[in-house]
Amino acid sequence: MSNAAAQPSRFARGFLTDIWYFAAVAGDLKPGRLARQMILGEPVLLGRGPGGEVFALRDICPHRAAPLSAGQFAREADGAETVECPYHGWRFRADGRCAAIPSLVEGQAFDLDRVRVRRYPIAESQGLVFIWMASDPRGAAPDHAPPTFPGVVGGRPKLVDRQDFDAHIDHAVVGLMDPAHGPYVHQQWWWRSKASRREKTKAFAPGPEGFVMTRHPPSSNSRAYALLGGAPMTEISFRLPGYRWEHIEVGKRQVLALTCLTPLNDSQTRITQIVWSDHPVFSLLEPLIKAGARRFLAQDGHMVDLQNQGLAYDPSLLWIDDADGQAKWYQALKREWIASRREGRAFVNPVMPATLRWVS
Repeated sequence: MSNAAAQPSRFARGFLTDIWYFAAVAGDLKPGRLARQMILGEPVLLGRGPGGEVFALRDICPHRAAPLSAGQFAREADGAETVECPYHGWRFRADGRCAAIPSLVEGQAFDLDRVRVRRYPIAESQGLVFIWMASDPRGAAPDHAPPTFPGVVGGRPKLVDRQDFDAHIDHAVVGLMDPAHGPYVHQQWWWRSKASRREKTKAFAPGPEGFVMTRHPPSSNSRAYALLGGAPMTEISFRLPGYRWEHIEVGKRQVLALTCLTPLNDSQTRITQIVWSDHPVFSLLEPLIKAGARRFLAQDGHMVDLQNQGLAYDPSLLWIDDADGQAKWYQALKREWIASRREGRAFVNPVMPATLRWVS
């Protein structure tokens, strides 16, 4: 990862580092299987050993650059599980140390400790897998835990959907939190239309590395909430580097809709939507809910493609109050994160309590 990528100075340039990114849904990493994923422009091997341990390595063999993810698991004489490169069979432990070079013969002295693959710290929590992307590959261990989310109920997620957008994570984030595009981009009978637009007033407060739209009744022109019955109350949160979640309570029932943004590279971002709930509507209407969520993502993806026609000319972007207030906070949060890491001090949230108003 280049130093420029580690210290983004402009909107839609570079990435935040020394922070946890979403890597995978834990259930997708099967024991004994290897998977390749790009994260911040780096090829990453995600694996779960036959014994159940999750790990992440740079997906490049230091010998001849073959992807380790195309290899297989092996077991050493000491019982350790290793990854075997498909090209020459070099084997690597989950901590990145080289365990064996099969082509060596007796009398050919070679110090295996000289050979290492970059290991990424990884954490498994609430059925999700997070990866720590450090500014320095030789950097210290993570200095804070990955995020946790309220409302992870009902066992396995009711919905997991993914789509790769042709957008830098900055554009993906501000599009995700943009409150004014709904009536134009997401026109469908069960959500809202241009004719249903009305003024909104929402209270916000700072949250951990982000901000919160404080708990409130859903807007009356957001028809999908009617499926939940009762008197739902919702709270919507955002946290760096790219987590947005909505926690809905309907009496004793809960819904958590989490969206995770993972930058694959400078121009692509993976959007992963995950929903947990113990509300019976998700069992009764599961096919319709999944189809609706996929349509939502596809509509956003289409708008990203249209937006790219203008972004190709690198225009200046205009941010207005109050509809773009959250986008402004995101940029302030990024600047503070970069400054706090550079200066070796605690992060100080620049977001202050506020009430924003817009029409949507």
